[in-house]
Amino acid sequence: MIYFDAAATSMPKPPAVYTRALVAMRAFASPGRGGHRAAMCAAEAVYACREAAGELFDAEPERVVFTMNATHGLNIAVKTLLRAGDEAVISGFEHNAVTRPLYKLGVRANIAGRRLFDPEDTLRAFDRAITENTRAVICTHVSNVFGYILPVEKIAALCRERGVPFVLDASQSAGVLPVHLRALGAAFIAMPGHKGLYGPQGTGILLCGQMPQSLLEGGTGSLSELAQMPDFLPDAAEAGTQNVAGIHALAAGLDFIRRRGVRAILEHEVQLRRRLSQALRELPGAEIFEGAPQTGVLSVNFHGEDCERAAQRLAEHDIAVRAGLHCAPLAHESAGTLQSGTVRFSFSAFNTGREVERAAAILKNF
Repeated sequence: MIYFDAAATSMPKPPAVYTRALVAMRAFASPGRGGHRAAMCAAEAVYACREAAGELFDAEPERVVFTMNATHGLNIAVKTLLRAGDEAVISGFEHNAVTRPLYKLGVRANIAGRRLFDPEDTLRAFDRAITENTRAVICTHVSNVFGYILPVEKIAALCRERGVPFVLDASQSAGVLPVHLRALGAAFIAMPGHKGLYGPQGTGILLCGQMPQSLLEGGTGSLSELAQMPDFLPDAAEAGTQNVAGIHALAAGLDFIRRRGVRAILEHEVQLRRRLSQALRELPGAEIFEGAPQTGVLSVNFHGEDCERAAQRLAEHDIAVRAGLHCAPLAHESAGTLQSGTVRFSFSAFNTGREVERAAAILKNF
């Protein structure tokens, strides 16, 4: 199978990811739940992953909170900062992981920046939208549909100047673009483990620039005599037994990124996206969503054909892509594709030029 769906979940993973998951399941217990060897090995492995994430994302290890996924982290961030009736500013390219928690809370979402591949317009829109009524700004780093890289460093600077908490959704940028908690001055940065960090599903990271409110309360292995949750990180946001096998495996993904380098990974993925785009331009009627700045994510529509049907035809040739609205109807509304959706190709460090050439040859017969 040719797998071009890394924006959903990266496949394959570095070999050490699989190995570490198995090692942890066979030999590790739970951190903070005993002084025996199996528990201590688990604690050491979890802390080693915190250290690796802290180094990669410029955060103290204690500010690295492990979550189930980016959605989990974004819910913690949103529900820490906002209440019913508050106003938040978001981009026109947000995922449902942002918009649905806001809707559930009854927060007024002021949408800023709807022009695709136009960072200057996006920045001007945020500059206008952030007012004295704004209680938080939430912005995706990269559109999961179109690969558009938003000017989050400048948006974060606006927030710092105006004293407004900034939340970054790094679901599509962690492992591909520089993401630095201290430099951004963000309140929270949420990311999944299973995409660009090459970890297993069921893992995620929330970088905490401030103290979060807990979504769950329960055992932490610390201060067990207290009725309330501990008031320090990471314990305050990590109730219950952790996904030790997933976290140990995630550490292997982080090590892979550190050795390969985020810049090299981005350049590789962008090169593949450009090669595929060039081939698609030879197809009559193909609508290609491409611009700058953009990662290795490419959305396409074929000759007015239903995008789900196009993806199914590719699957029949063992080419895995994603079609539809990609859990981001707001992004499609901004780009004018809400009715049609798109076929999305998304690359990882493990894709090759040969795979792109084979896919292009198949597409020419569409």
